[in-house]
Amino acid sequence: MKKVLLFLYIFFAAGNIMAQSDAFLITGKVLDATTKLPLQGASVFAQNTTIGTATDQQGNFTLRLLNGGYDLIITFTGYQTVNRRITTADALDKNIVIEVAQKEKALEDVVIKSSNEVKDGLEKYGNFFEENFIGKTANSSQCSIKNKEVLKFYYYKKKNRLKVLATAPLEIENNALGYSIKYTLDSFTHEYASQLSTYSGYPLFKDMQPTDEAQRANWNNNRLKAYLGSTLHFMRSVYNKRIKEEGFEIQLVAKNNDAETAIPVADFYGALNYSKNDSTQLVEITPNQQNLAVLYNKEAPDPLYISQSGDMARKFQLSILTIAPEQAIGIEQNGYFFDQNDITINGYWTWQKVADVLPYDFRPQ
Repeated sequence: MKKVLLFLYIFFAAGNIMAQSDAFLITGKVLDATTKLPLQGASVFAQNTTIGTATDQQGNFTLRLLNGGYDLIITFTGYQTVNRRITTADALDKNIVIEVAQKEKALEDVVIKSSNEVKDGLEKYGNFFEENFIGKTANSSQCSIKNKEVLKFYYYKKKNRLKVLATAPLEIENNALGYSIKYTLDSFTHEYASQLSTYSGYPLFKDMQPTDEAQRANWNNNRLKAYLGSTLHFMRSVYNKRIKEEGFEIQLVAKNNDAETAIPVADFYGALNYSKNDSTQLVEITPNQQNLAVLYNKEAPDPLYISQSGDMARKFQLSILTIAPEQAIGIEQNGYFFDQNDITINGYWTWQKVADVLPYDFRPQ
């Protein structure tokens, strides 16, 4: 009996070590930037994950995250949102202190917003916003915003620009992938001159509870389909040096007298100038050309994409990455990449919006 118990102890202890080895703990404290007093009930979460918590009476918080990189988001009513990049290396810092400042509304900003606010904005621009934020894919038809009343619409006539803000986090229900999302919208902007829409914010995912095993299986299938060929899938493939094995191909896009030429490359990692830091486990890429064509060969473009974009039918999904000059892109092992402001994405990936996004802690089964 003692031998059996000893074996079980060793087995579970080893399993526990293995379970912990692919994750790390973040501990810290949230304080008022002026008074230095702790803030109880501040929301602390890793952006684009299912992992979040609230601070205790002393402003303390603890999060357990899978190894990799994240944007740690801190929100508190009446205070500015704080965004702090964290990685596995931060697990060594047991005294993370994050100070948040109260919001200050400039009178000039209030006047500008009030004069440009569209009173019937939701009625006039609501559907347009959802198409360009939630998306127009098959999944988007099962994805909805539950509190649209928090949206505020502003139209700037001189700039021919639409801007959308939210007075509270958007509550999104994605019945296609089985997630409810609390999305703290930073801003949404549409430039009518260029027909370009951009948005930024901080999503926190939560797994929905399936009604039966059939729904669970459907969600798992839909999540896997959304993952394959996605930006998240590609970044993880680059990190693990499995670009070709995962179905991707990279071509360099060169410009000559405004004409673009795609140049196939034999050595993907050489063309990316791939390097990995053995101590931080961070991968950096600095492509030989500013523009990269990323092909996903294991699945053809969705017929909806072809009909909506007018792009010709191909046997592969095509996206274009444009990286700011002389900038290196860092990639963590969970697929998180930065600085995201240094990358512009066009093509197939831009068609897939909030309705098709998966959290960084998603792992294909």
